[in-house]
Amino acid sequence: MDGKMLARLGAIVLVAVAVMTTVIELTRKGDSPASSPVRILQPASDPLRGDQRRCQQLGQKAAYDPYCLRVWAETRNRFLGRTPATASPAPIEGR
Repeated sequence: MDGKMLARLGAIVLVAVAVMTTVIELTRKGDSPASSPVRILQPASDPLRGDQRRCQQLGQKAAYDPYCLRVWAETRNRFLGRTPATASPAPIEGR
């Protein structure tokens, strides 16, 4: 058997094994990760989300809207993990 014939035989065997493996995988009826149901966690409805959408639809006007400025401040605080200040300190007299 010469080298070319051996290479052809090896290629044929490799293709046959690949085809058989594909057929076996396609006909398998067991639990595969692709066929198992996936649970998607949906967070509870967030009222801040609706406010963000409203401000988004305002476009450039939202930059001057006090309500949108408060919504963005709340969003920023949530993202950064900060708690909002309860009250601003009273001004010191004499300054």
